[in-house]
Amino acid sequence: MVRFVDVPNMRRWLIDTGIERAIEGIADTIAEDFRRWEQFDKTARVASHSDIGVIELMPTSDGVQYGFKYVNGHPANPSRGLQTVTAFGVLADVESGYPTLWTEMTILTALRTAATSATVARLLAPEGATTMAMIGTGSQAEFQALAFRALLGIRSLRVWDTDPAALDVFEANMRPLGFDIVRAESAAEAVSGAQIITTCTADKANATVLTDDMVVRGVHINAIGGDCPGKTELDARILHRGEIFVEYPPQTRIEGEIQQLDAEHPVTELWRVMRGEASGRTAADQITIFDSVGFAIEDFSALRYLAEAIDGTDYFTDVDIIAEPADPKNLFALVAEGAAAPALA
Repeated sequence: MVRFVDVPNMRRWLIDTGIERAIEGIADTIAEDFRRWEQFDKTARVASHSDIGVIELMPTSDGVQYGFKYVNGHPANPSRGLQTVTAFGVLADVESGYPTLWTEMTILTALRTAATSATVARLLAPEGATTMAMIGTGSQAEFQALAFRALLGIRSLRVWDTDPAALDVFEANMRPLGFDIVRAESAAEAVSGAQIITTCTADKANATVLTDDMVVRGVHINAIGGDCPGKTELDARILHRGEIFVEYPPQTRIEGEIQQLDAEHPVTELWRVMRGEASGRTAADQITIFDSVGFAIEDFSALRYLAEAIDGTDYFTDVDIIAEPADPKNLFALVAEGAAAPALA
C-alpha cells in the first residue's frame, strides 16, 4: 500500500494546519536540504515542449529517498476553463525502490514556490523591508503574499496585472486576511516605494514586465515567472546592475532570466549562501535578484515535509498500486486466470 494524498485531503490538511504554518514548515525543510546540497542527485528538469506549453519531470534523490514531480505549464488553459499548472509527485524508498507517498502537487507546488521565494528573501531582502510590489496576480500571488508575511512580516502590497479580473480576485482573497493593498495603474506605479519586487507572469515569451528605469538601488527582485527557454520578465540591463542568485545554474541558464546573458556571467548559488560559504546582501544599496525557475530539491523538500506531517493522521488514503504476488518471483500468478480467457480473433 502507498499513502495517497488527494485534493480533498490536501485541502483538509491545509485548512487544519494553516497555510502560513505549512509554508513555514516547507521553508525550514528547503533550507535544511539546501544545506546538504552535495548529498543530492542533481539534474535539470526533463522538459517536453510544444507550441502551447510544456510538460516536465523533476527528479532527485538524497540516497535515502527518491522524489519526482510531474508538472505542466500551459498559459492558454484558463481560456478553456483549465489550470495553467497542474502537478503530482512521488516519494520512494531508495533501498527497496518502492513508492511511499503519492500526492497532488498543484497546491503543494504553490506552497513550495512561495516558501522558496520567502526563504531566499530572508537572505537577500533589505533589512526592515515593509512593502512588496507584485507584478502579476495569477494563481501564485496569494501564496507569495502569505509566505512573505509569514517569514518576513510583509503586510503592505502594491499590485498590478494586465488583467483587471485577476486583480479583483486577488483583492477579494487577500483584503479580508489583513493585508494593506494598493491597486496600481501600471507596473511602474506598483514598484514605486517597494523594497521587494515580485514578478510572476504566465506568458511563454521574452517579455519585459520590469524595465531598468523602474528599479532603484537597494531593492530585492523576486523573479519567479521564468520557467522555460524563451521566457523572461526582466530588462537585461537590470541583470547587469544587480547580484544574481540562482538555484541550479545548468537549469537556470536555460530557463531563467540569465538566458539573456553570456554563459560566463557570474551568479551565486543559493546553497552556498545558506551554508555560509558565499555572501548574500552585502550593502544597503545593493540590488539583489533571485532568478527563480524552481528546482527538484525544493519539490523533494515539500514532499518530505508533507510525508512527515501526515504521519499518524487521516489526511491520506492507502492505495494498492504495487503488484505483490505471494511469491515475488511469480508475478504471473496474479493474473494466471486470464490465460484461460479466449484470445481475440
